Amino acid sequence: MNKDFPRIMTFLRKERGTSQKQAAADLGISQALLSHYEKGVRECGLDFLVRAAEYYEVSTDYLLGRTVQRTFSPVSELPDSDDFHHLKGGIVQQINRRLLNNTNTIICDLLEQMGSKRLTNAVSNYLMCAEYLAFRKLYNAAPANAQDLFAVEDGRYQTVTEATMLLHLDAIDTVLRQENVALSLSPDILSVYFEKGASSLFNLIQFAERSVRKTESVYP
Repeated sequence: MNKDFPRIMTFLRKERGTSQKQAAADLGISQALLSHYEKGVRECGLDFLVRAAEYYEVSTDYLLGRTVQRTFSPVSELPDSDDFHHLKGGIVQQINRRLLNNTNTIICDLLEQMGSKRLTNAVSNYLMCAEYLAFRKLYNAAPANAQDLFAVEDGRYQTVTEATMLLHLDAIDTVLRQENVALSLSPDILSVYFEKGASSLFNLIQFAERSVRKTESVYP
């Protein structure tokens, strides 16, 4: 659980001079739930994190205690635009884009430092398959969309792609076993070498593992 979030949430509410009851109503949750968030009894989800950031007019990184800068950085954190309110899809999509773009950049930089062509190919192939699968799902949302863009038939692309991704994961493991390319890493090292994107990576890990834990609860 993030230890800074409860403290910062409480501080921002009191700084604004808003009662807990009023803040909860403004944020669309019960006062009891807001109290749990402010005391650190419960963790909030991404939707509430974004809502709270908009409400208090700060960045999500500030809410999580990852930066002392209250607003988003238009140079490093938001490569496309610093005008959130005019972005298509809203702030949630922009945050997700930032997390994915910055994390992909870190992965590419790590691969470059490792210097293994085989490893770079295996990781790139895996990520490209994941992107392909996600894109085709979106493309196929409209049944009338022509399938001329794709060579793998519609009825089996998901199964075949998922199997291919498993093979690429196995290739990654094989290269890492055979080649001495491992890097010594830690949160501190990542923060130093990837100052502009490390917070995105840390948040992506947190959100991804939250989804994983939900799956674990269903399939213990």
